Amino acid sequence: MAGADGFDAVVVGSGPNGLIGATMLAEAGLRVLLLEGAGEFGGGLRSAPLTLDGFTHDMCATVLPLARASAAFRDLDLPVEWSFPRVQAAHPLDGQDAVLVHRDVAETAAGLGSARDAAAWRGSVGATARGGFGLADSLLSPLSVPRAPLRVARYGALGALPATVLARTIFGGERARAVLAGMAAHSMLDLRAPITGGYGLLLAALAHKVGWPVVRGGSQRLAGALIDRLVSLGGVAESGHQVRDLSDVPRAGVILFDLTPRQVLAVCGDRLPAGYARRLRRFRYGPGVFKLDWALSEPVPWKDPAVSAAATVHLGGTLAEIAAGEAAVAAGRHPDRPYVLAVQPCAADPSRAPAGRHVLWAYCHVPNGSAVDMTSAIEDQIERFAPGFRDTILVRAAHDTAALEAHNPNLVGGDIGGGSAAWTQFISRPLLSPRPWATPLPGVYLCSASTPPGAGTHGMGGYHAARLALSRLSGGGAMVRSG
Repeated sequence: MAGADGFDAVVVGSGPNGLIGATMLAEAGLRVLLLEGAGEFGGGLRSAPLTLDGFTHDMCATVLPLARASAAFRDLDLPVEWSFPRVQAAHPLDGQDAVLVHRDVAETAAGLGSARDAAAWRGSVGATARGGFGLADSLLSPLSVPRAPLRVARYGALGALPATVLARTIFGGERARAVLAGMAAHSMLDLRAPITGGYGLLLAALAHKVGWPVVRGGSQRLAGALIDRLVSLGGVAESGHQVRDLSDVPRAGVILFDLTPRQVLAVCGDRLPAGYARRLRRFRYGPGVFKLDWALSEPVPWKDPAVSAAATVHLGGTLAEIAAGEAAVAAGRHPDRPYVLAVQPCAADPSRAPAGRHVLWAYCHVPNGSAVDMTSAIEDQIERFAPGFRDTILVRAAHDTAALEAHNPNLVGGDIGGGSAAWTQFISRPLLSPRPWATPLPGVYLCSASTPPGAGTHGMGGYHAARLALSRLSGGGAMVRSG
């Protein structure tokens, strides 16, 4: 089955999905070549001193609950150290203590301000957490037969709702509604849209089930551990290898592309059937993000000191305010008070900065391709809940949508999710098919976040693509000719 260059499989792109796909193919006995266009491996799992020497910043992903929950990562036993914050997530509010999400369901529920909302949290988020890995596996394999059909059905009855409807239906108070909105806004969707409630439920439940940890020393260490595993299995990994055309890929029985539809169209060109190419062109990308990284002289001076214990902080105030901001972005506008996702890695991993210093990053959602500088809007939201924050800044580094796409071409228009997460594209990623990882080209597969189950550091796109490729190889497969 090996091509002229001696490889059975080639994986293009070394984000989490490409790394998982390459590792699985190698574990199955194939000789694998991993090609990465950038100078270093990892895609969204890269770290660098973006501000000052001695400050480790993650270029994209930092807090990785999905890597702890997914079948792709769970059994790998990679040699990385997971560091957990004392508080999994915090949601500051004006004029009152922040809402804190703990590993313990009951402790979290007790902080919501009313017995009704405490019971509702236990019966919704808590029930989702109790669904365990069977529920998580079913949700991360949306085209497979559910492992836990009854749990999926119970989850789906709530999760199909818009986050605004779900929050106002099951919760009576501002605190519980706000924290669910902060979770749901990770979807980068208008919170009045269907299934946004499901995103909020799942992410909140993961805080209880597996926690919201970081990798000690930076997310790139997780990518490095996967590269080491691939090489130990006989694979070869090459960075700085640009693939602009299918002819740049050595011939092999299997080719996995950890690329979005736009790059696949460019690489494969007119080799793709016209109908398939037309459907790929209809794939919709989601909003972009504007990201800031800071080196700080001291911890963020939160009004509520308890927020300092959380690695993840959702800034945006009430459900109504977050929903209004996300609706504005969905309509192509830039909100004055955006929802801001802030991450303070040193809450879990003090090694990210010199003693006494801290790193912080934050982003807000913006229309795809936006060139607007959101620095002031983001820092105003932080100052709102942490007066004096700007006085702690040593250096800031700003990244608009163009800078993010230049860093990683998969971030089209600054879209960190690999395409819109709206319900119409939840399963039809990148098109409606029982096996969307396969392409019409023999042996060529897609494995990026533009395939099910979508965005997140879970590796399941690579997992599903590799499993499909291996199943087809076991039945006999044709050699891919890239020329």
